[in-house]
Amino acid sequence: MRGQIQGVGTKGWGATVGDASGREVKEPAPGPATVTDSGAEGNPEAGTATGSEQDGPISRAPDVTDPEAGPVIEDPEADPEAEPGTGPGTEPDKARRRRRRTRRVLYAALVLLCTGALLIVGTGWWAYEHYTGRVERIPNAFPTNVPAAAKPPPSKDGSQTFLLVGVDARSDLPTTGKDAKAPEWKPGAQRSDTMMLVHLPADHKHAYVVSLPRDSWVSIPGHGQAKLNAAFSWGGPPLLIDTVQRLTKVKIDHLAVIDWSGFKKLTDAVGGVDITVDKTVSRRNGPGGVWTAGTHHMNGDDALDYVRERYGLPRGDLDRTHRQQNFLRAVLSKMLSGGTFTNPLKLKRTLDQVTDVVSVDDKLSNGDLRGLVWNMRGVRSSDMVFMNAPISGFDTIQKQSVVLLDPNGTSELWQAIRNDTMGDYLATNTVDRLGDKVS
Repeated sequence: MRGQIQGVGTKGWGATVGDASGREVKEPAPGPATVTDSGAEGNPEAGTATGSEQDGPISRAPDVTDPEAGPVIEDPEADPEAEPGTGPGTEPDKARRRRRRTRRVLYAALVLLCTGALLIVGTGWWAYEHYTGRVERIPNAFPTNVPAAAKPPPSKDGSQTFLLVGVDARSDLPTTGKDAKAPEWKPGAQRSDTMMLVHLPADHKHAYVVSLPRDSWVSIPGHGQAKLNAAFSWGGPPLLIDTVQRLTKVKIDHLAVIDWSGFKKLTDAVGGVDITVDKTVSRRNGPGGVWTAGTHHMNGDDALDYVRERYGLPRGDLDRTHRQQNFLRAVLSKMLSGGTFTNPLKLKRTLDQVTDVVSVDDKLSNGDLRGLVWNMRGVRSSDMVFMNAPISGFDTIQKQSVVLLDPNGTSELWQAIRNDTMGDYLATNTVDRLGDKVS
């Protein structure tokens, strides 16, 4: 789009003077005034006066001091808005020049401002197109041939629910994002260690993250009862989405997947994260074999060790999911408040890393991603609510330690997500919510 400043032209003005008989003659501008003698009209022999009075036409500029002279012929270059009686060197003339200079400066500033705005918008649009186009897509991520009775109702207008999955690929090679180098997925080759429902309400003011314990004992279509994480291992994304939708009756609009290799890389990309540990607990790897109470700055390896530990935790899998939530909150907090989105170099580096390690379903278009970023631009980590799905206890089934979901408690939660009323649900229910400190 090109900006233009529309110019304004100037007009020439004629003067009228009288001849010796009192007649008026129209004088064209900008030439000198011509006074014609009545006796010389049509006389080819007439001469031209050089200063003395003689017969014949006289061509001269009227003397401005002569009261008999015609009106002053104005300079065609003069400002048409000039006041009568003003001229070069006078105070009004200087004021006009200052006003013209001021207008020129303002015009120039406006042009620069518009040009800068266009560059910013153009660069932003390029960045959107570039990075949304880089995100790796997962083909055929959603289940097919699902009975009508098992299909969830559509999400409320304007709201969306994502299924965020962290997978253990049992491979030293990356399996998600642009970095993926491992062989194509095969049944049993990957397990979903982390599963979170991320509900984005229609008002775009909050984000609600609900962890589904990996050891939840659920019904998996075509396989009977088993731990929730078995669904991904047996049937990949389609079976996991089908299982979660039948369990919750919540429509999964989109899927995002990251593996542990990507987890480490993303942590290092943001410069590590600060995690506050509530009390001293054991750790599987690292110095001393414990996490001491207090704040720890964790790099990718430290963070991975932190979120995967569960055997030394009082509540096992539930404390493990809170650690995962705590880490996610720390990463998002750093990305949103650490100057990342106002520093072009930091933004580019972070977006490069995110698109390298995260994969999404192929129904999430570039336009959808741009809309998602734009709609959620005002959300900060303090606007995010992290919680565990309600449970009724633990058990051992078929020689496996499992988590039992609470049918009544989860029923209200799933309904709140379906109806996009999570704020009301939290106001009237006690939930296993992430606190400021985590063991």
